[in-house]
Amino acid sequence: MEWHEDLYLGSSVRHRYRRIKWKIMHNAGQLRVYVITLASNEKNLLDIIPSWELMQKYYPKDGLYAVGLAGSYDEALELAGRIIHDVYRTTGGFDVRSCIRQRGKQGT
Repeated sequence: MEWHEDLYLGSSVRHRYRRIKWKIMHNAGQLRVYVITLASNEKNLLDIIPSWELMQKYYPKDGLYAVGLAGSYDEALELAGRIIHDVYRTTGGFDVRSCIRQRGKQGT
């Protein structure tokens, strides 16, 4: 799993996101935390994954690119909307994958 340098964070996880990231990467339990990633297929924009799913031994973490963390499903939906809105405002389109990856390379 790869993490975007400038993660989008929900207000409920903003103060503890480093610890959450560490726990997710080390398969420690994280209830009520959702990871927003670039979509796993070309037809979608983003995926919202409950962190407990990532704890599953055979969950395919390779190739995941995390762009946000949220403390509830509703917060994850709002955050996903904000990400898409930012991409549209920046590019005038909905190519979330290219825009986010480009920002990651620039380090902004």
